[in-house]
Amino acid sequence: MSSAVQSPPAKKTPSPRIAPAIVALAMGGFGIGVTEFTMMGLLKEVETGLGISTPEAGHLISAYALGVVVGAPLLAAVGAKLPRKHLALGLMFFFSVANLTSYLAPDYTTMLVSRFAAGLPHGAFFGVAAVIAASLVSPTRRGWAISMVMAGLTVSNVVGVPLATWVGQAFGWRLLFVLVGAIGLLTLALLWRFVPFQAAHPDASIRRELGALKRLQVWLAILIGIVGFGGFFATYTYIAHTMTSVAGIPSSLIPLVVALYGLGMVAGNIVGGRIADRSVMGTIYRVLPGIAVALVVYAVAVQWPWSAFVMVFVVGAAGSMLVPALQTRLLDASPDAPSLASSLNHAALNVANALGAFLGGVVIAWGWGYVAPALVGAVLAILGLGVAIVSGLLERKKPLTA
Repeated sequence: MSSAVQSPPAKKTPSPRIAPAIVALAMGGFGIGVTEFTMMGLLKEVETGLGISTPEAGHLISAYALGVVVGAPLLAAVGAKLPRKHLALGLMFFFSVANLTSYLAPDYTTMLVSRFAAGLPHGAFFGVAAVIAASLVSPTRRGWAISMVMAGLTVSNVVGVPLATWVGQAFGWRLLFVLVGAIGLLTLALLWRFVPFQAAHPDASIRRELGALKRLQVWLAILIGIVGFGGFFATYTYIAHTMTSVAGIPSSLIPLVVALYGLGMVAGNIVGGRIADRSVMGTIYRVLPGIAVALVVYAVAVQWPWSAFVMVFVVGAAGSMLVPALQTRLLDASPDAPSLASSLNHAALNVANALGAFLGGVVIAWGWGYVAPALVGAVLAILGLGVAIVSGLLERKKPLTA
């Protein structure tokens, strides 16, 4: 017999529990979706409660969107040296406190400031959440992981927003912010328990993160989101008016319309994540013309209630299919500054929100009718495809950094 002593088997490094970690990250997206979209359904209650006009109430939504645009690059860059888990925890704590502050805001000015503050961590949280989720899986499953994080935002439109709207209408609109604050605190507990610790990159710095803004492909990806996704918001902003005035659907069924739109967003997000894993730019090339076609068909189909319901789902799905691919494209375009690049996607989508709503309002004011925003959206989608083609042609000449 050999006298050699057999070495003990090497201990396997425990792999992170991917599903609970992604659920924790998605829960943060759920809370963000509730606070962002429920305000649109409670505007009348907000107007009455604060004694303000409809345009002033609309400014509260604009203040939140402006906070997203400002906070996304700023907080992502400032938090570059922090471990990603700690950054996510800090952003969600900030988000929770800001929403609870909105509950206590005594007047319009204070509420305006608190809504701006609540929007600041929005983009940065989604940015770092996408980076964490992508790091937990193999490179070929990044699109799926990112889409699962974004699922929190889309599911909120199906479940959270209708529930929060009902609570706000029945028991007081300020309870929205208590509900969102509670979701934020639950997210903090889940993040602390399930998201694995990841040390910050040794070379991470604000300067390194801001270096992403020097890359043309980053700006092109942002522009694809702003222009191509603007049509989605041009349609969504005026969907209630279109359904009641054009399709003849009673206002009592608008919650069903919103829920169908949300279901479409959930389905599109899941499918978009899957196909983005096969080809990021291929997904963008296919989805943008698909959005254009869907919006043109929608403009015709809303003349009849049954086809209007179908196309609401289709438009929601088509638009959401684009998001995982855009998120992954920004990660590919700036691998050494992933948090900032990823957060910029959400800044771009909020600019798209403002652009789509503005252009849709312009054509309605011109007397073109409530279906006109969808046609504007189709044009925007084609313009976004043009930007994507330019990006792809430039990549052939100068490939992205591996």
